Amino acid sequence: MKSQETQNDLYNYTQLIVGHDASQDLIFELSSAFQLIEIKKNEFLVREDEVCEYFCYIESGILQHSILVNDVEKTTYLALRNTATASLKSFLFQQPSRKSIKAIFDCKLWVLDRNVFNELKATNEVFRQFYYNLLENQICLIDDYRIDLLTLTPEERYRKLLSTEPNLIQQVPLHYLASFLGISTRHMSRIRKNIN
Repeated sequence: MKSQETQNDLYNYTQLIVGHDASQDLIFELSSAFQLIEIKKNEFLVREDEVCEYFCYIESGILQHSILVNDVEKTTYLALRNTATASLKSFLFQQPSRKSIKAIFDCKLWVLDRNVFNELKATNEVFRQFYYNLLENQICLIDDYRIDLLTLTPEERYRKLLSTEPNLIQQVPLHYLASFLGISTRHMSRIRKNIN
């Protein structure tokens, strides 16, 4: 069962993404549809080549999205508390995921399975707007991230992360951050030492 604080967090997160003029009843219906699962550090929400079963909201913990390149794990995204995430293509089309999603700390996740997700998409106007806004925001973030990889130096990418996501710097182990920024762990240590 959701605590009042969690219900409020889900409600506020939905309202933030959709907008404050959205129907309160539909926001409550949406936030009430999520179910709790808990995964421990180093457990997977989905493994590469498996089908992603859930669209989730993160109450606590951090989820690492990663792929294997020549048997080396590369971090593609770090999903933080009070955000939503999934291996979306796998979830939507029930096909094997091209990436893994793993807990790098113990996580409490509020999830929608595909049936509930599709029902909300068909019947709940707030969810449709929530989903549209979420996708739009993610596309912009991915676009910025890809451009940054091509145009910014490693030091500039680290400084940008420091200014936009200070919680990541404090909470996430160095090797995950280095992989996410496309920097070797050794180089990342030098950058951090020179900047901090």
